[in-house]
Amino acid sequence: MPTKRTIVKVRQAKRAGKAPTTQAGAFVRETVRKIRRGKHGARSPKQAIAIGLSKARRAGVALPPPARRKAKASTRKSAAYAYAAGQGKRTTRRRPRVSRAVSQTLKKEPRRTASRASLSRHASRTASQRSARDRSAAARKAARTKGFAGRSAAARKAARTRARNRRQSS
Repeated sequence: MPTKRTIVKVRQAKRAGKAPTTQAGAFVRETVRKIRRGKHGARSPKQAIAIGLSKARRAGVALPPPARRKAKASTRKSAAYAYAAGQGKRTTRRRPRVSRAVSQTLKKEPRRTASRASLSRHASRTASQRSARDRSAAARKAARTKGFAGRSAAARKAARTRARNRRQSS
C-alpha cells in the first residue's frame, strides 16, 4: 500500500504534466526507502524497481506494460493485470493467503539490494547494455552498407586496434 505522501507527490506530478515514468519514480523511491528501513527486502535492484512500478500501475499511473521482447511473458502479464486494475478495467480480489505469503517471502530477502552502491551498479549495467545494443545495431547497419572491401578494411583496422590494446595492457 503506497503512503499518502507518495500519492500526493504523484498527483502533483500528474497535474504538472509530468510523464507517467516520472510519476512512477515516486513509487520506486518509496519502495527503495521501505527496503532501506527494513520493512522488507528484495532479491535484486531490478526486483525493487519492479515492485515500485507495479504499485504505480495499481495506483492508476498510466504506465502501460512493457512491449513484446522487452520483458518476459509472465512479467508482461503481471504488468497488464496491474495496469488494468489501476485504470479501473478490472476489479481486484483480495487474496489474504497470497498477500501474506508474498510479505513473508519479501521479509526474508536481503536489504543490501537497495543500497546506493547496488542501485548505482544496476544503473551503470543497464546503461552499458543499452550502449552495447546501440553499438551492435550500428555494426549491423555498417555491414549492410559497406560492401566487401569496406568490411575487410574495417576488420583489419579492428584487429590492429585489438593488438595495440593488448600491447598497452600487458
